[in-house]
Amino acid sequence: MDGVVDLASALDAAVHAVGGQSRVGQQRMAEAVAAAIDAHEHLLVQAGTGTGKSLAYLVPAVLHSAAGEHPVIVATATIALQRQLVERDLPRVVDALEPLLERRPKFAILKGRHHYLCLHRLNEGPAEDDDAMLFAPAPTTPLGRDVRRIRAWADSTETGDRDELVPAPMERAWRSLSATSHECLGAARCRYAAECFSEAAREQARRADVVVTNHAMLAIDAMSGIPLLPEHDVVVVDEGHELVDRATGAVTDELTAGLVERAARRIRRHVEATTHENLLAAAAALEEGLREAEPGRLVGLRGLLFDALVAVRDVGHAALAESSGKSGKDAGEEDADAGRVRARAAVEEVHEIAGRVLEAGAHDVVWVTHSERRPPALYRAPLSIADLLREQLFKGVTVILTSATLELGGSFDPVADALGLTRGAPGEAPPAWAGLDVGSPFDYPRQGILYVARQLPPPGRDGPSEAFLDELAGLVEAAGGRTLGLFSSLRAAEQAAEELRARLPELTLWCQGDDATAELVRRFAADPASCLFGTLSLWQGVDVPGHACQLVVIDRIPFPRPDDPLVRARQDAAGAAGFMAVSAAHAALLLAQGSGRLIRSAQDRGVVAVLDSRLATARYAGFLLRSLPPFWRTDDPAVVRRSLRALRGSS
Repeated sequence: MDGVVDLASALDAAVHAVGGQSRVGQQRMAEAVAAAIDAHEHLLVQAGTGTGKSLAYLVPAVLHSAAGEHPVIVATATIALQRQLVERDLPRVVDALEPLLERRPKFAILKGRHHYLCLHRLNEGPAEDDDAMLFAPAPTTPLGRDVRRIRAWADSTETGDRDELVPAPMERAWRSLSATSHECLGAARCRYAAECFSEAAREQARRADVVVTNHAMLAIDAMSGIPLLPEHDVVVVDEGHELVDRATGAVTDELTAGLVERAARRIRRHVEATTHENLLAAAAALEEGLREAEPGRLVGLRGLLFDALVAVRDVGHAALAESSGKSGKDAGEEDADAGRVRARAAVEEVHEIAGRVLEAGAHDVVWVTHSERRPPALYRAPLSIADLLREQLFKGVTVILTSATLELGGSFDPVADALGLTRGAPGEAPPAWAGLDVGSPFDYPRQGILYVARQLPPPGRDGPSEAFLDELAGLVEAAGGRTLGLFSSLRAAEQAAEELRARLPELTLWCQGDDATAELVRRFAADPASCLFGTLSLWQGVDVPGHACQLVVIDRIPFPRPDDPLVRARQDAAGAAGFMAVSAAHAALLLAQGSGRLIRSAQDRGVVAVLDSRLATARYAGFLLRSLPPFWRTDDPAVVRRSLRALRGSS
């Protein structure tokens, strides 16, 4: 920081501004972040719940940006953390640091263009596409109500950010009134450019010291070659344990016959009739080819599916060539141009995806899915994004990753390896990086018990066993409710909920899907005699301190699905170490996140119960256990039930 502002003084001012107390772990983390920025060295810093890690990176980030020319990018995985940063933490940090810096630091939030309301679509409607009916929807339908709700909100919103709308609108309703970057006319051609919400957000980001965004946008900015974020030299990735999965999702292609059909409908007025018909025929061939293909990984394309992809690529190319046109100047021509831009965007998407699938090589994974709820789909993803991240995110900028769970099996190496930090490009040394665990302010051995049900049979594929249900009911009864149940599938959660409602009718038990997840969490937190059962979205981000959550039950070790084509391909590529590098690392991360739902404050007490005996008996158990908080451990069910009853009595 060149000594312009003392870090310790700045951190103390920020902590005071939020009404907090100085914490050793927070101070260590802030010093490490500042040192990593100064040394241009990447940093993985594990900071337990309650450390105050947002201030530990925001303060050095603001000081660095204030002393230089570029903003610091802060990327999060969840909307909840984004809101916390821009609505609570950053305003207070700015207030605290303004007197020290003798200027007021600025911050902004920036999302993908499709997150913002498009004024052109709002006021002019789609010129020529298959969503035209959305602008006169039946007033009594959910779709119609959402469209009218968005239009009413448009009169009062200052940001146009869809995340302001609660509850969230239907995807189809929002899509009709927003535009992707491919569909956007561009500031030079749109009559609403001066009022554009997306352009305003980008302008604020260009003038900010700290720009808050999400993992997907960070990944696309780094790996697509299209600059979406302001020029920067430091990136902070909060919730860093999710970066690999989020980045993989951002660069994964999906292709369905429906997407090709939609592109054909949109482009029909801008191409020859024969081209339109050929694109529809390609869509029909793709649907047939996908239905004939066996679900799972495809090693080599052949037959009807190969021919259909070639047709989508080649006819798409012809449609793009035919539909290229001059930009209009007057209102009528501008509207026609808007329709052409959106139509071409839809065709360009399927044309490019088909081309990438056809060109997929040994470093790609291509697979087909069949589902009762969705039409068959084709996917392509990189076998690994480690090299992509190393070469396109970690080169040229300093990256700080932080999370409560970055050490797996007692080491940062599994996460660092997935990020591409443990090896260099051919002929190059690996990037310089360091790992730091600043600990937690919580006394885990005194505040929590880890119970592993060694006596239960290993979980099977036929749903919860009678022994499992007996054990679960006994624990929940001893706790008097107060239970967050984390299950490996929604079906398992529903089966367990149905059984326990019959066995313990005096307790209130909600299951994910009974209402919006956020509303269920709110009810659970408000009623100590209740239970909440659910699946993946409850394993991370649920924050219920106090007496309402004194028992966290995990039904089984959360390994990824063994038939997941991408997981299988990555395991096979890793050879003998594949299971530990992929499946066990995934399970360790989720186990740590799920266990972290229990202790959320220094006053919390409780039990994490893992009802999967493999955590006590399997060869990989030690690796998983070393990834968890250091709770006091037992495999004695009587001890655990007595402890739960004692906690219940003291609440």
